[in-house]
Amino acid sequence: MERLLDTIRQAFDSIRSQKLRAFFTLLSIVIGVFAIMFAGSLVTSIDTTVQGQIDALGENTFFIFRIPNIMLGGGDWHKYARRPLINQKVYNSFRDKMGSNVLVTGMAKSAGYVVKHNILATDPDVTLVGTDENYFLTSNYDVQDGRALTKTDIEYKKDVAIIGNDVIVKIFPRENPIGKTIKINNRPYTVIGTLKPKGALLGQSQDNLVILPLSQFLTYFASDWWSDITIIVRAPDKISLSYLIDEAVGSMRIIRNLEPWEENDFEIETNQSLADQFGSLTGFLSYFGFFSGLIALLAAGVGITNIMLITVKERTREIGIRKAVGAKKRWIVSHFIFETITLTMIGGSVGIFFGILAGGLLGILAGTSFVLSIKWIIISLSISLVLGLISGVFPAYRAASLDPVEALRYE
Repeated sequence: MERLLDTIRQAFDSIRSQKLRAFFTLLSIVIGVFAIMFAGSLVTSIDTTVQGQIDALGENTFFIFRIPNIMLGGGDWHKYARRPLINQKVYNSFRDKMGSNVLVTGMAKSAGYVVKHNILATDPDVTLVGTDENYFLTSNYDVQDGRALTKTDIEYKKDVAIIGNDVIVKIFPRENPIGKTIKINNRPYTVIGTLKPKGALLGQSQDNLVILPLSQFLTYFASDWWSDITIIVRAPDKISLSYLIDEAVGSMRIIRNLEPWEENDFEIETNQSLADQFGSLTGFLSYFGFFSGLIALLAAGVGITNIMLITVKERTREIGIRKAVGAKKRWIVSHFIFETITLTMIGGSVGIFFGILAGGLLGILAGTSFVLSIKWIIISLSISLVLGLISGVFPAYRAASLDPVEALRYE
């Protein structure tokens, strides 16, 4: 223990004796470890938050899209663009084929709208969501005040709306919005409910929306050539999920009039598949941070080796004395390697601290939960340890190989 403390003390002495060179070398280590830890912490926070959102939908839910919800590298966009829309006729036919025992919801949305109440108006960034009476049984949203949509609202295209908290703050700052009238594209809608606030996710507010009956949305806010309906299906339990997916594929193929040899012109994705795709997407960020950090650490390794070579030269006489009184070669080697590791661990610890701090702050600003990633802390510390070991080998062996007589003569 005393020898270890002595090694750490001498490592700090090396830093003090070569302040400028040590500063830039340790800065390289801090930057490298910071990049690795920052990317790892941020990705872990994002993955945890998104996984929580997906889990809230339930493990027995799946989705039908016209095109993949997440496309890495752009995918075969031309093929997807040629697919026919999932319109209301397709949705109604699908719902009829699945039967009343299966919970099926249709949802379409469009962004960039202004919502008005008297003289007050929102920014032109409100998202309109058209859906039906089953939406709140298959989504993460809950009605806070008022009521949800009913089957009657959908069938009779009633001019009703449920609004999010961001809209309430902008146009109903001091009054209860229930029963009041809002206007979207000069069309009046009666507010029948408000949504429970959800906050931001990945920097995007989840409360800046208005929910309308699907029939209203498709009539007044959709176009025949761009508005798709996303179909959401919830199985009674996880056991029947696989069976229902097969049934959904068969029903959609019949509705689309696809021949047996033709591939599907729609996508079916489960919550888990969406989570896996998103994980692949965020994985690129962690890889980028990891390899960017390694580049900085390689430069730091060269700098540490130079510092330790200078240290060996400055302590030549001390090494000669140690060897003269019986210090073995392996003791000197281990001493200098431990000293180098101490340097890299100091820089690595500082980089980890700032990486966690920056990742946590950015995660909070982006609306993700803060998660302390033990895995990335261990990875960062391990890299710092290996860097110190590799950088210290050559100077350590050079110190141990000095001739004690020549070393004692050194001035």
